[in-house]
Amino acid sequence: MSRRKLGDRLLFGYVWLIIAWLFLPIAVMIAFGFNDTRSKSNVSWQGFTLKWWGRLDEYPDLTIAVMNSIKLAVLCVLITTVLGTLMGLALGRYRFKGQGATNLVMFAAIASPELVMGASLLSLFISVGVDMGFPTALIAHVLFCLSFVAITVRARVVGLDPSIEEAAKDLGASSWTTFWRITFPMILPGVVAGALLAFALSIDDFVITQFTSGAMQTFPLWIWGATRIGVPPQVNILGTLIFAVGVVVAVANSVSARRRP
Repeated sequence: MSRRKLGDRLLFGYVWLIIAWLFLPIAVMIAFGFNDTRSKSNVSWQGFTLKWWGRLDEYPDLTIAVMNSIKLAVLCVLITTVLGTLMGLALGRYRFKGQGATNLVMFAAIASPELVMGASLLSLFISVGVDMGFPTALIAHVLFCLSFVAITVRARVVGLDPSIEEAAKDLGASSWTTFWRITFPMILPGVVAGALLAFALSIDDFVITQFTSGAMQTFPLWIWGATRIGVPPQVNILGTLIFAVGVVVAVANSVSARRRP
C-alpha cells in the first residue's frame, strides 16, 4: 500500500472516530429514553420499554420549562434574523465610520465567555430595577445570538457579485424589487444558516439564562435542578425530539440548498 493511500485511510478513520465520539452522548441520551428504570435515577440500563413516551406530561414543570425554551428560541430567531440580516447587509456592503469598532464588538461578543455577558446583563437589569423573567431572558438571548446571525449574513453578502444587482437596476427594477427578487434569494442560505444557529444557541443556553431568567425555568435549567434528585426518562425523550427536529430541519435545508441553481 502506498504512503498516500495509507494516509487517506488513516484520515478517513480519524474523521469517523471523531464523529462517533461526538454522537456517542446523543446515542446514550436516545437509548435511555427507552430505559425501563424503576427508580428516580436513570443512569443504569434496566430493560427496554416504550411507556415513558406516553407519559411525557407526567412532570408539568418540565412541560412548562420546555415550552419556555421553545418560545424563547422562536422569538429569538425571529428578532435576530431580522436585525442580524440588516446588520450583515450593512457591514458587508457599505463602508461607514465606526465599522471597524462594530466588527470588533460583534466578534468580542462571540469570543467572550457567557459568564461575562450574563453577569453584565444581570448587573444592568438590577441597576435599572427590572424584574427578572421571560422578557429579560429574551433580551439576553437576542443580544448574544445577534452577532452570530450578523456575521453569518455578512460573510454571504461579501461574496455576492454586485454586477447582478446592477444589471437588475439597469433593466428598470426598483431598489425594493432588486432586493426581494435578486439580493434576498442570494443571501437566503446565509440567513437560514444564521437563524438555525440562533435557534440552537438559544434553546440550549444555560449560563446566560441562569443569570437573567429569574424564577422562570427553561429546559436546561430544569435539568440542572433535577440532577440533585434524579433525571427522569422524559428528559431523554424530550432531548431526543428536539434533536430529531434539528436534524430534519438541517437535512431539509441541505436538500433545498442543493436544488438551488
